[in-house]
Amino acid sequence: MREFDIQSVKQRFGIIGNSPLLNHAIQVAVQVAPTEMTVLITGESGSGKESFSKIIHQLSPRKHGQFIAINCGAIPEGTIDSELFGHEKGSFTGAQEARKGYFEVTNGGTIFLDEIGEMPLGTQARLLRVLENGEFIKVGSSKVQKTDVRVVAATNVNLLQAVERGQFREDLYYRLNTVPINVPPLRERGEDVHLLFRKFASDFAERYHVKPIMLQPEAVQELLRYRFPGNIRQLKNIVEQISVLEHEKEIDRDTLRRYLPQEQMNQLPALFHAAGAPDNASGISERDLLYKVLFDMRKDMNDLKQVVFDLLSHQQEDAELLKANRHLFDEVRPAYEQPPVYRAPERRDGYVLTVDEHEPDEYEEKVEDISHETEEESLSLEHKEKEMILKALKKHGNKRKYAAKDLGISERTLYRKLKQYDLEDL
Repeated sequence: MREFDIQSVKQRFGIIGNSPLLNHAIQVAVQVAPTEMTVLITGESGSGKESFSKIIHQLSPRKHGQFIAINCGAIPEGTIDSELFGHEKGSFTGAQEARKGYFEVTNGGTIFLDEIGEMPLGTQARLLRVLENGEFIKVGSSKVQKTDVRVVAATNVNLLQAVERGQFREDLYYRLNTVPINVPPLRERGEDVHLLFRKFASDFAERYHVKPIMLQPEAVQELLRYRFPGNIRQLKNIVEQISVLEHEKEIDRDTLRRYLPQEQMNQLPALFHAAGAPDNASGISERDLLYKVLFDMRKDMNDLKQVVFDLLSHQQEDAELLKANRHLFDEVRPAYEQPPVYRAPERRDGYVLTVDEHEPDEYEEKVEDISHETEEESLSLEHKEKEMILKALKKHGNKRKYAAKDLGISERTLYRKLKQYDLEDL
């Protein structure tokens, strides 16, 4: 399709933007429109899926027929069959007269079924019969009726995953997905965000008889960084709020930020838990995963401390620094004293260090011996540290400021050490 044709379609249906993803979606819609193929439009809520259903209808041979858009998620499960296929008088409580359904009324036209993923399984079976044979039966009737309706469906959920969960019929999915069209979310459309902002600003200025708002360069960059989970619908609401509430029409970055929910500014990845899925659906819960991350971080930190500790222990000239900063290494312990971490079994010095495979008697004896040695070393270091503090205080006539300076530590650390060794009365 030529670029000129795409631009004319945009102008006709009020579509703003020039992103390649958007242009591709429009091109597919225009190419499939003259056919009778069923189309499935996918995309996030508020991304403009209904506009593509109108393109398909208006550029098809059915353009003179009726077009009806139905939100399947907004119709109660108990009445959706009646709404779509009609019912006979007395077929259920409250059915005081017969009623035609949308598939009968729209004969020769197009039905747009938005949020098709919310359709109940029973209704899905009825819809499949319409798509395959052009037949339906009213609620409370046994008479088969014919209809000639083109179906365009849309969803903001992954229907394949819904099929795997048993929430959507597999045969219906493949019948609907004859031609897929994916409408890109606003955050993937680049400069289109600013174009839409300016278009909405102009529209609201005309509606409310005010001067149109404009963004300063820094505000434009802030706008482009925002993720817009509500897509075009959210952007339109934000522009309307600013147009009405702000007297200064040249909007800076700080002003714009007040209208952008800040939780959506962070683009760091987060743990995802599918709605309705059990904690162990993927073999490990989010809590276990978080524990694993925390334990790994702690182990990495302790390993780093151990390296520095070993380095300083073997450097004679750094002995004083080590003694003065012993508190930094309080958490340095042998690896087998760390909390359990999710990892493959590891052997060290002939001993298995994981809980599942170690030999209890030998392992516990090994840990006890080394823990005892570590404790003795720790006591020895504390004794030497206490000795050095006393010498420094004696040297400077119990003047703690100068003693701390001589020891290479802060006064605050010295006070803490004096309290630790019960030397506060000196």
